[in-house]
Amino acid sequence: MAKMIKFILNNKNVELLIDEKELLVDTIRNRLGLTGTKKACGTGDCGSCTVLIEGRAIRSCLTLTCMVEGKDVVTIEGMGNEKKLHPIQQAFIDKGAVQCGYCIPGMVLTTKALLDKNPNPDDDQIKTALSGNFCRCTGYTKIYEAVKTAAQRLKQPE
Repeated sequence: MAKMIKFILNNKNVELLIDEKELLVDTIRNRLGLTGTKKACGTGDCGSCTVLIEGRAIRSCLTLTCMVEGKDVVTIEGMGNEKKLHPIQQAFIDKGAVQCGYCIPGMVLTTKALLDKNPNPDDDQIKTALSGNFCRCTGYTKIYEAVKTAAQRLKQPE
């Protein structure tokens, strides 16, 4: 059954006619053309499809699009752009935490959710926050360093 919904995506109003069974990952990628949100495991285990909904890191492969009615959704495309990266994105680049890039959008968004809630996470808190995001390239050390660097940079005035 089709349903008209409205939500905010990356600070822009969106209005779509969707099937009530449509997954948010499919809406974002296939209908809205934002391919930074990756569709990988389809079971919520890898974190590649992570988006922020009302500031919380959520797996879009497990979320029906109709569930974001009236909510604020942020994808990796909403974090920064080529001219001005978000400090978290820049920290990932500076620390060499980006390899193939497949997991990075989910890692960056999960990091944002963590640092918005806890600007001074310790090592265990970082590992716990990122525990649902899998990377097969970096071995996580550089990712953890990037999170710490981002936390420090976000505390500094621009």
